[in-house]
Amino acid sequence: MTNRDRTLSREVIATQIPSGDKATLHAGTHVMIHQTLGGAYTVQTDFGLFRIDGKDGDSLGEQVASQTVAASTLAGGAPDPEAIWAQLRHVFDPEIPVNIVDLGLVYTMDVEQLTDPAPGFRVNVAMTLTAPGCGMGPAIAEDAKGKILLVPGVSDADVRITWDPPWNQSMISEEGKMKLGLI
Repeated sequence: MTNRDRTLSREVIATQIPSGDKATLHAGTHVMIHQTLGGAYTVQTDFGLFRIDGKDGDSLGEQVASQTVAASTLAGGAPDPEAIWAQLRHVFDPEIPVNIVDLGLVYTMDVEQLTDPAPGFRVNVAMTLTAPGCGMGPAIAEDAKGKILLVPGVSDADVRITWDPPWNQSMISEEGKMKLGLI
């Protein structure tokens, strides 16, 4: 076995790629880790590719990373937008080694002050996917929401998938293009 070959030490719920369906991977299942980005693992089994959440890294013999965000709030307790963008840069499509910001998938991000029912701040994100048929969309959006909610001052997050305008490769940042070998 190579250092990327592993045997699951316990049962985990994983997301099948590209369908986005939830599946149970049983203890003793042999996997090969293909990608470890954004705190999640893309693994190959005899039944295809799966995404295992970072919180289940121990099942792979990996150290579970801390989920804290070192950021301060702005005046009035508002979250720092730079901290939110930094968190979004920790979200990856499990098949592409570039974060969703550098892929050009995040169209807008704004912070809204809430007053009812309780005061706080909601982060609203509009994003797209590289292909309309991508079954991983809900998993990627949920990952983004979870990472945003870790930012101090954020009490709620809404990550919405939109298809307007349609995504194309020109939306990828220079850094993303370099990682993908496009320049």
